[in-house]
Amino acid sequence: MDSRVSELFGSGSGQKSGCQGVGSNVSLGNGFGISSKKCLKNAKKAKSRSSRNSKPSNNPPYLPPANLPPEAEEGNIEYKLPLPPLQLKLIDPTQYRFEHLATQMKWRLQEGRGEAVYQIGVDDNGMLVGLSEEDLRSSLKTLGRMAEKVGADITILREREVDHDADIPRKIAEVLIRKVPDDQQFLDLRVAVLGNVDSGKSTLLGVLTQGELDNGRGRARLNLFRHLHEIQTGRTSSISFEILGFNSKGEVVNYSESRTAEEICESASKMITFIDLAGHHKYLKTTIFGLTSYCPDFAMLVVSANTGIAGTTREHLGLAMALKVPIFIVVSKVDLCKRETVERTVRQLERILKQPGCNKVPLVVSTADDAVTAAQQFAQSPSITPIFTVSSVSGESLNLLKVFFNIIPPLSNSKEQEELMQQLTEFQVDEIYTVPDVGTVVGGTLYSGICREGEQLVVGPTDSGQFLKLTVCSIQRNRSACRVLRAGQAATLALDTFDRSLLRKGMVMVSPEMNPTICWLFEAEIVLLFHAKTFHKGFQVTVHVGNIRQTATVKAVHGKEELRTGEKAVVCFKFIKHPEYLKVGAKLLFREGATKGIGQVTKLQPVSQSQPSQSEEEDEA
Repeated sequence: MDSRVSELFGSGSGQKSGCQGVGSNVSLGNGFGISSKKCLKNAKKAKSRSSRNSKPSNNPPYLPPANLPPEAEEGNIEYKLPLPPLQLKLIDPTQYRFEHLATQMKWRLQEGRGEAVYQIGVDDNGMLVGLSEEDLRSSLKTLGRMAEKVGADITILREREVDHDADIPRKIAEVLIRKVPDDQQFLDLRVAVLGNVDSGKSTLLGVLTQGELDNGRGRARLNLFRHLHEIQTGRTSSISFEILGFNSKGEVVNYSESRTAEEICESASKMITFIDLAGHHKYLKTTIFGLTSYCPDFAMLVVSANTGIAGTTREHLGLAMALKVPIFIVVSKVDLCKRETVERTVRQLERILKQPGCNKVPLVVSTADDAVTAAQQFAQSPSITPIFTVSSVSGESLNLLKVFFNIIPPLSNSKEQEELMQQLTEFQVDEIYTVPDVGTVVGGTLYSGICREGEQLVVGPTDSGQFLKLTVCSIQRNRSACRVLRAGQAATLALDTFDRSLLRKGMVMVSPEMNPTICWLFEAEIVLLFHAKTFHKGFQVTVHVGNIRQTATVKAVHGKEELRTGEKAVVCFKFIKHPEYLKVGAKLLFREGATKGIGQVTKLQPVSQSQPSQSEEEDEA
């Protein structure tokens, strides 16, 4: 979302937050940066210009390249300006022109994986001109015909008047185009839910997905819990999944109108899958596993308004940033506090986000315009961090959160998706179940390739480093049957009579043609985030790499005898229980008590080189 369009559409609070970090650079998603000092300066100039009586000018406003770039050939954003004497585009087009426009829309939808944004009244070179009311209605009518032809629906996100001298008021409009779902190929985004214990994470998800407000005593969260002790204590200890759908018109689809997940999937064009993670510190390993294994697109940090930043809040924020997961913040329980308390919590969050370690630009969302601007800037710029203030009891500002989820685009485009689908099949095993009358079932994420019913795969590595053959009998995605699974999608696969005891979390199911690298020893370039004493050879830590979670021993610290907090080094690790399937470049996170560090895998020693012999194991014992 470019800054000039944001300025026209955005309201006071959102813009104010966007320009608060004086001296910091705000990336606006168009490849250019504009400093916040310049933002404030430009705002003052614009105000003084509007107060002066200037002569009418027929020249439409051109924007500096740093604010609004020309229309990109790739991507899902399209500028349209149906004004004479420029080329007529949307007003009463000829049949040939209409076919061309429909083909263009189909391309934009493909680029946005089923979603596109049309900005009406903006020329291809980035010039904001605006349309008269009559021309705008005619353009929207043509846009509706185009969408109908390609099997999509349109939703007007917002309209605003263009602020330049003209006798006739001119407007620009922003329109969301979304394809009607076909063959279960809805857009699926995964959102990891983080936050301290008792911050209201599960209750918020219950309200969003069930469609009913909470009673103030946690009734909304009961459907999310998986174990009896969770219901008794009110604390999440495991990873659970909930879904929130949006149809092609942008309307919410949840359990309030649909009985089953299958019905939601059938009527939804876009699906938000929430990964509800544990907030208590003793379940930290489960939270880290959820962040590293399930590959969330975004993270939602829930902060209680009455307690502020407490407990594991800072730790969860640090984890998301270390794994480079874009994060937004929801301040919950605002019904329990006075407005001053809520504002104090928001200010506390803003201070932390602006610290040198974070370098984020907070964007407080208080109107629907703010929510639209936040969704578009958040996906385009990693520095923008939207902040919502909501209540699960009174329902305050929940509609703004739904607008945000409805509009937020995927991080990857269709080209990247196609490249992943062209690769060999690789499915990460995160969960293992035994289902009556079905047999062994594994849950996880398809990292690359395409998986179909009846496909022959191999699973491993076993404790001896081998891979075993198996057949995928059936596939379920979001609790509904699915015939084809594509790269980036999460699902459960039924393996019929395959022995469950041979499976474990951290395994991968790959195509038989693939030659996976299995290793005991690997090297990683790490940064030691915190350690009470010194980090040295022989130290044992729990290593998290993707869906792998295993204890490893530090075999060597290259170039140094020991490491202290904040220092970097290349470290050689050795798994102590069984070999694992790893890739060079994979993100790594390790912990042991208060010790924490992050890094990246740089070198692998294949199992043939690094597997210890029987005599070596006996000598070590």
